[in-house]
Amino acid sequence: MDSLSLQDSAAPEGICYGCGGANPHGLHIKSYWHEDGIHVMAKHLPEAKYTGWPELVYGGLIAMLVDCHSNWTAMAHHYRSEGREPGSLPRPDCVTGNLGIKFIKPTPMGVPLTLRARVDGDLGRKTRIICEVYADDVLTAIGDSIFVRVDTAQLGAQAHGRDA
Repeated sequence: MDSLSLQDSAAPEGICYGCGGANPHGLHIKSYWHEDGIHVMAKHLPEAKYTGWPELVYGGLIAMLVDCHSNWTAMAHHYRSEGREPGSLPRPDCVTGNLGIKFIKPTPMGVPLTLRARVDGDLGRKTRIICEVYADDVLTAIGDSIFVRVDTAQLGAQAHGRDA
């Protein structure tokens, strides 16, 4: 994972709390294509402030990690399916259409987390992503989510009741 992350290549100005490099308070998640060419990988070590139950990672943090990393997996898929490099324009922005998380085992604090995501289906603007969360080598959660390709300017205008 020595090369630029997908986030740094495609959205260095990103302000998302989970994955935006320009958010001074964010988590700065970094996602990378795995050498197998199928999976997109990320690593994260939760800070103590993200404790849920004593010695366990807060489930909301796991959901946020899965959400951001899965979204970047969908965007990376669109870049690759169009034969383009991350960072080329226009960026294939996606938003969460459905976020599903199945918690398999408790996720311990103080253990590096690995997120391993892949595309499990693509139908036009919608992409299904499966994202596994591991604490060391133990599978603790699985995300099964849908991401929708959007025009972010139009989406922002709609959210604020403006014409796009």
